[in-house]
Amino acid sequence: MVRCATPASWTDRNSAGHQERTGNGCRVDANAPLERYRALRRTGQLDSDPGQELAAEKLQMLHHRLAQYDPNQASGWRQFLFGRGQKKPAPEGLYIYGEVGRGKSMLMDMFFEGAPITRKRRVHFHEFMGEVHGRINAFRKAPAHERAKQGRGDDPIPPIAEDIAEATWLLCFDEFEVRDIADATILGRLFGRLFELGVVVIATSNRAPDDLYKGGLNRQLFLPFIEDLKQRLGILCLEGRQDYRLARMRGVPVYYTPLGAAAERALDTAFENLTDKPAGEPAEVEVRGRTLVVPQQAKGVARFSFPELCEAALGAHDYLELAQHYHTLILSDIPQLGSERRNEARRFVILIDVLYDNGIKLIASAETEVEQIYPKGDGGFEFQRTVSRLTEMQSAEYFEAPHRMVV
Repeated sequence: MVRCATPASWTDRNSAGHQERTGNGCRVDANAPLERYRALRRTGQLDSDPGQELAAEKLQMLHHRLAQYDPNQASGWRQFLFGRGQKKPAPEGLYIYGEVGRGKSMLMDMFFEGAPITRKRRVHFHEFMGEVHGRINAFRKAPAHERAKQGRGDDPIPPIAEDIAEATWLLCFDEFEVRDIADATILGRLFGRLFELGVVVIATSNRAPDDLYKGGLNRQLFLPFIEDLKQRLGILCLEGRQDYRLARMRGVPVYYTPLGAAAERALDTAFENLTDKPAGEPAEVEVRGRTLVVPQQAKGVARFSFPELCEAALGAHDYLELAQHYHTLILSDIPQLGSERRNEARRFVILIDVLYDNGIKLIASAETEVEQIYPKGDGGFEFQRTVSRLTEMQSAEYFEAPHRMVV
């Protein structure tokens, strides 16, 4: 069942939430997500948000079920009489989706850190799928006689799923998204086997399950996976009230000039406000068979320097792929450009057009004010549109508008 976590739908309260009350003789589990969430509320670090609290309650129920969960343990009368029998059914996982900045990753972090299970992993979904493709390639390169000796046959998916399930009983995916046909073709079989092996899955996403791989090639072949996902996981819609990370940027400048230590510190602060991390991790984005390296990224925010995006041989397809992966771009060291740097100016124009068309937030540091970035040179007249867009992108209205996620 899909429940939209909005103030109007705040009608059910799980027993787990009541059992965690203090003063009634019940023991409080400080690691449980609902208790951690309410502790942040009590200290004023979070505002009241019924939708988030509902998600925390559902994660609390799963927290308690995992405390006694072992996917290899049998259940029922066969275990009682003979010490063997059918495996216990896995606890139902959870798929939380909603707009950027609703607190999905924060809630999953609370759950994951305190989850009472040792074999657990939290990973960005695209990183996980990259690892799976790497395993598939390694499997296919292995000599056939070695695979036969291990009893693994010619199909890489079952043994890969079994290896994953052996190491990880709880898989938490951040930013669950499917855009690649290579991912779409294997997801159904891979996750079907993981579910059979008892792996519990938690996922956050900006998209509803029915919108995954929307418009993708041969999408009809992907639809059974969506239905299986909805059967295996509880679906929770965390509808928008307030983007708590972007709220920290309200009234704060998003364009800093001149370049220097003060501008760099401002970008550092913006990154931490938007991600709750002082620095991000590197990542790779696939663009038409090529790899685009993202120097720093976390929670939908990517950080680049001007040379990395506009002096390198990149184009519209690269920038479009970034717009699909990230809702905010932090760009440092924009120089003043002259006619001798027309190529960099052209790439910068394309970058700003892509960011603007997709509603991507931009936080930047530059050598000069917007009007003076490219005052002369080829395309100087056309650059006035870029000036206009850069100016609008600094407005509160633009910054608070949703990511349009053009596909």
